[in-house]
This record gives sequence, C-alpha cells and structure tokens, in this order.
Amino acid sequence: MQSNGVEGNLLRGTLDFLLLASLEHGPLYGLRIIQDVQNRTGGHFNFKEGTLYPALHRLEKRGLIHAEIRPSDVGGPPRKYYHLTDTGLTELERQRDAQRAHAQALRPYLEFA
Repeated sequence: MQSNGVEGNLLRGTLDFLLLASLEHGPLYGLRIIQDVQNRTGGHFNFKEGTLYPALHRLEKRGLIHAEIRPSDVGGPPRKYYHLTDTGLTELERQRDAQRAHAQALRPYLEFA
C-alpha cells in the first residue's frame, strides 16, 4: 500500500470494501485479489501483502469471508482461497450503498474544481 497522507487514509477507509467486492464473483487467493483490485481500479489502489493479509484475517475474524486451502492449479504449493460468506455479501451491499452515498455527497465539490 502506498500510504502517504490523504491517499493512505482513503485506502484504509476503502480497503475492506475493495476486498469484499473483489471476492464477489468467486474465491480468489492473495495475489489474485491484489491483481483484481489493481486491474479494476486502473492501478489507483496498489497495496502489498503486508496490507492485504492482516485485512483478510480481520475480515475472516468478523465472519465476512472464509478461507480454504486448495491445491495449486499450476503444480506449486497449495494456496489459501478466500470467499464471501452470506454475512460478507450482506456487508458488501451495505458498504456499497455507503460508498455510493459518499461519492454522491462529494460530487458537487468534485465538479467545480
């Protein structure tokens, strides 16, 4: 994560939402989650494993995601895949609504730059 000043604060406030949304369409392992977020945000959000795994563990502890070990599809060591729980899907929808409301509230300020 590039956490400098305002951008770091924005990522911290958005990280859980990004991770939950990344898992919305199916289970992913750590590197794929990072790649998904980078790809879907055009590289705007770029974080490292040192940011990712504590956040994933926090979400798992809250019951929003579940992890399972699966064999690697490329012959390497097994990988830990994360997927949304029903509670996680409900939380994603709640956070999505909150993010939309936040963006809508900021719109007048962003349009008059």
